[in-house]
Amino acid sequence: MTVGVKMIKSKNRGDTLIEALIAMAIFSLIAVASMSIMNQGTATSQRALEITLVRQEINSQAETLRFLNASYNAVYQPGVTVYSSAPANQWKLIKSKVSNDSSTITSLDNCDPAINTNSFVLNTRKAQFQDAASTYGIIDSAKTFSQVIYNSSDNITSVEGIWIEAVSPLTVVTNSQGNSGYIDFHIRACWNSPGQSVPVTLGTIVRLYEPRG
Repeated sequence: MTVGVKMIKSKNRGDTLIEALIAMAIFSLIAVASMSIMNQGTATSQRALEITLVRQEINSQAETLRFLNASYNAVYQPGVTVYSSAPANQWKLIKSKVSNDSSTITSLDNCDPAINTNSFVLNTRKAQFQDAASTYGIIDSAKTFSQVIYNSSDNITSVEGIWIEAVSPLTVVTNSQGNSGYIDFHIRACWNSPGQSVPVTLGTIVRLYEPRG
């Protein structure tokens, strides 16, 4: 007696080459998109942190300017010499960098802090004027973000991407306060941030009044 053998054809089969390629392509697209989103998020977070740190440095420069101005105004008397060690004398040093020509102020579109030879910064830890040209060399472009770098003795070792320019009017209007004038301090910051095609710029103007005469 012949026994028939029934052949059962399996319905299970492996993926074809085309299906495998399509799956790999979809996975690659998702992976690339995810990495791009992660990189953008990281760059945005870093830029936000940099802006916060630079804004703190700008505010420190502004507050030191106000302190030195108040110190000078408090002891001012016509014809009286201020002691060189007094904070008020730092204001007199700052005035040596004041320009009467507002056209010399560097535009925030220009990220070159050394373009104006009258640029300077303040040592906010010691409340002292620091002439970039004579003290520690020119103000450099920012390597990471705009900052003033100090050593352990609170002395400035370098300045990167932040500077101050000062301008005052040519004349003072004659009125009841005809012996008073003002100086506008333009505090500039400029640096290259990850994910940005153009430099990030921050700036503010501090107007301070002083007696004259």
